[in-house]
Amino acid sequence: MKLLILGGTQFLGRHFVDAALAAGHELTLFNRGSHAGLFPEVEQLHGDRLQDLSALHGRRWDAVFDAGCYLPSAARRAAETLRDAVEHYCLISSISVYPHIDGRTVESSPLAALSAAQLEGAEALVTTGGSQNGGGYGEAYGGLKALCEQTVQALLPGRTLVLRPGFIVGPYDFSPRLRYWLTRLAKGGAVLAPGRPERAVRMIDARDIADFALRQAAQRRPGVFNTAGADGLSMGQLLQAANIACGASAQLHWRSDAELLAAGVQPFADLPYWLPEADNAMMEIRDTAALAAGLQYRPLAETLHDTATWLRGEPAQAPQGLARERERALLGLD
Repeated sequence: MKLLILGGTQFLGRHFVDAALAAGHELTLFNRGSHAGLFPEVEQLHGDRLQDLSALHGRRWDAVFDAGCYLPSAARRAAETLRDAVEHYCLISSISVYPHIDGRTVESSPLAALSAAQLEGAEALVTTGGSQNGGGYGEAYGGLKALCEQTVQALLPGRTLVLRPGFIVGPYDFSPRLRYWLTRLAKGGAVLAPGRPERAVRMIDARDIADFALRQAAQRRPGVFNTAGADGLSMGQLLQAANIACGASAQLHWRSDAELLAAGVQPFADLPYWLPEADNAMMEIRDTAALAAGLQYRPLAETLHDTATWLRGEPAQAPQGLARERERALLGLD
């Protein structure tokens, strides 16, 4: 296949490129050139999807993979440019499109909506030099993603594949998701572990999304699929497996939700993957439809090992999550 990748190649897009090259496909990358030097063997087109898509004019591809669309105006601009140039459009969305999530949430569940003022504010954030990624849109993020989906689906009916991940992990993920735990556990000693060890968590390896998207593109399969990760993983299992992946012997000391909240610990910001039980519904979403369509998960141990190996080769980064001194205080070690 001839494939076009819109957006950056820092994380999910990078894994899609790797998977596509390994399968022998012909690729074109369109981005701002922020990660120059990656994939020199691949055709590179530079431009800004918010302002200038002229480099795409007059070209054709079998499918496009769009992992970095956050504004409906950007979705419209890309879909209008490519609707006569591609047979298949894969848009990476998010489970944040669901305003309410529980174990019954499926792809047809109601989606988040935005007011005109919220949409105007999000669009203005970029034009005034603000965020070009999902991190700066706050509560509007889910509604923006829902509008992106609807825009592309309207312009490419029957040719749009929408994937809705939750927490994406794996090598090249610079967020605190796994980075905090793998880095902290590798240092050993007493480690503060949040909530109950039996509490459910859910994540998906970026490579599993890339592989699934590539297989659907080959079949030109449209549709909407949750891709949030496998059932049956607990916080205790995650941290024990991460400890092994690090080759570490850290000791986990569990503290209850109530104790952590009373101490002012911020869910997810201070301790990634910790959400109080009452707010943990987002970990209940299922990938039933995607599994029926061929989604496959690699073993957790592989994800953790590969991510830990990648981290060991990276330059030291600024600390993320709970500071060591505060952790010691919460554990009563000072």
